[in-house]
Amino acid sequence: MLLSEQFYQTEKTGYLNEQFRLFHLKDQTRKEFSYHYHDFHKVVIFISGKATYHIEGKAYQLKPWDILLVNRHAIHRPEIDPSVPYERFILWIQNDIPWQELLKCFQKANDRSFNLIRLDSQTQERLKQLLYELERLNSALQEKMKDILFELENSAKSDEYGREILTQSLFLQFMVYLNRIFLEKQYIFDKKSYTFDSQIANILQYINHNLKEDLSVEALSAKYYVSKYHLMRKFKEETGYTLHNYIVNKRLLMARTLISEGMPVIKAAQESGFAEYSTFSRAYRRQFKTSPSEKVSH
Repeated sequence: MLLSEQFYQTEKTGYLNEQFRLFHLKDQTRKEFSYHYHDFHKVVIFISGKATYHIEGKAYQLKPWDILLVNRHAIHRPEIDPSVPYERFILWIQNDIPWQELLKCFQKANDRSFNLIRLDSQTQERLKQLLYELERLNSALQEKMKDILFELENSAKSDEYGREILTQSLFLQFMVYLNRIFLEKQYIFDKKSYTFDSQIANILQYINHNLKEDLSVEALSAKYYVSKYHLMRKFKEETGYTLHNYIVNKRLLMARTLISEGMPVIKAAQESGFAEYSTFSRAYRRQFKTSPSEKVSH
């Protein structure tokens, strides 16, 4: 089966050479984003505008100062209303940063299949002391988040002595802060903040945790007691891409990660669910424009 045009729309975008990078963006353009993924983690802090963020089958309707955790290799796209300016902070984070414990929030978001942090007033009071160097007395949590983000942004632009050390310090504070909020569930869980099809959500979660298993449409339709036609139609309707192409893409990304970690290529292909190496090799070349045996670049 050929990898269709939709498969190639789930392409890698963005390249990150530093440990992390912060962007503060504000624009108002009529642009449609295709589904894509990154080789790094991403934090989106929504400031203003009208936006819905689609991440792995869930559509999050954002409110000002909502925070989204987008795991590396998570297929996603923003849906932006061009009638009003769209402002956001975006933080890109490498997967191999020295402070691996700070990436727990992304792993937990993946485990929970939930990516949104919406802050409440009680959490604001509880977390005041965490960032006392950067906060003002009696300020709200959102104001603290703003302080850290703006200081991080200004520090990154500065040429002053100690810029890199200060920027790193602010980044670490922000990520500690973010992990405490998300891991301890110190946020508002609002069912109205996102929409999804529960059956497709369960199937997506099963696929991502069982890439080595038989994930044929026949096996999945039998497991979830749904007809093959209905499953394929519903999956495409809810996610924007075909079931086959989604699975192939995820298997390729997994294989690529295993290879980059030193696993032999053939074993990586097998561990990622490819029954035949020739099928894997062709798909890998199509997607990454390189041979599986060549060194993985980020």
